[in-house]
Amino acid sequence: TLGYVSSDFIVDRLEEVWPVIQEKFGADILTINADNGMENSSSRTQFIKRLVEFADRYNITIKLAYYPPYHSKYNPVERVWGIYENHICGDVMDSVETTLKFAESMTYNGKSPIVKLTKKLYKTGVKVGKKAMEKYNEFVERMPSLEKWFLIISPGYFG
Repeated sequence: TLGYVSSDFIVDRLEEVWPVIQEKFGADILTINADNGMENSSSRTQFIKRLVEFADRYNITIKLAYYPPYHSKYNPVERVWGIYENHICGDVMDSVETTLKFAESMTYNGKSPIVKLTKKLYKTGVKVGKKAMEKYNEFVERMPSLEKWFLIISPGYFG
């Protein structure tokens, strides 16, 4: 993206790829392993709202599992960043085009990433009010004693 990564940016990217995944694998459960960053935190109301709507739209269950702080070594995405850094070998990413070309040409465990430039600018800090959030939270189950770290989002919001 040319702007900031936000909750809306993340869910919009899921919206792009999910139909292909669902058709190819027939999946009805999506597990997201996340780092609990600002844009995808389990307390980020806009993120949870968008995922509840997403689950309902595609009639799927979403499991959100968050890595604890300071445990990036367990996060596969962090390993991909290391592979990318080795791939660019210190070259300067001085333009969008250069960055895209390097990203498109890298491989990780024999697989190439899907690379797409998103030109839409997203607002950050979008929040859902407490009253509105009550309805969305009906479809969110937080694991006892791990409320911030493991959530299950069920379809049925518009049902």
